[in-house]
Amino acid sequence: MAPRLRPIVLVELVVLVVFAVGVTVALGLSDDDPAPQARATATPEPPAPVDQPGVPDSTAPVVLPGRPGESARTVPADKITPAPSPSYNDADVRFVTMMIPHHEQALVMARLANGRAENPKIVAIADRILAAQAPEIQMMEGWLATRGLDRNTGDGHRHEMTGMQSADALRALENARGAAFDRMFVDMMTAHHRGAITMAEEAIALGVDAIVNETASSVGFEQAIEIERMREALAG
Repeated sequence: MAPRLRPIVLVELVVLVVFAVGVTVALGLSDDDPAPQARATATPEPPAPVDQPGVPDSTAPVVLPGRPGESARTVPADKITPAPSPSYNDADVRFVTMMIPHHEQALVMARLANGRAENPKIVAIADRILAAQAPEIQMMEGWLATRGLDRNTGDGHRHEMTGMQSADALRALENARGAAFDRMFVDMMTAHHRGAITMAEEAIALGVDAIVNETASSVGFEQAIEIERMREALAG
């Protein structure tokens, strides 16, 4: 019976040898692997402050004058609350309160053209004046109302309205007909428009309200174009 068991014993020995070799190799490989290294976790340093020459110090003292009889005092600049900018000023109010009656007189002259003018181009110009200036009057009256003002605010400046036509001139225009009306209308409306342009330029230069500035710019631009249109209408 002994000779039959011998091949089995040899196989078992081979298996044990192979297993031992495998374990040895595995252990050798694990010994060759480098040990893991700890990652650096150093906190980065904050950036150095940037030197900005010419930038004022927000905490520098500011000298504030005192009331009459009181001494001046100093306050850090970052502790001063700037005064709010005005939403409108006297120049804005002056333009609006003067431009309303100025526009109204232009409407009076424009309404006379239909039935009196000989040149159809003059009638067309008068119609454009009616279409443009009537809504502008409503807008300007609304601007005053929302600020608690009215068209009588600043009446002392009414004498400064340039381009306004006298009552006698308006009666003469009303009585004119045909080509005489055309010439008189152009002369009077041109002077009237130039006065509006002058007032618009003052509002643009001195006013602070954005709506008034836009209105003044529109008035100046449109009425300068209408002056040229009236001149061309008579020439053609």
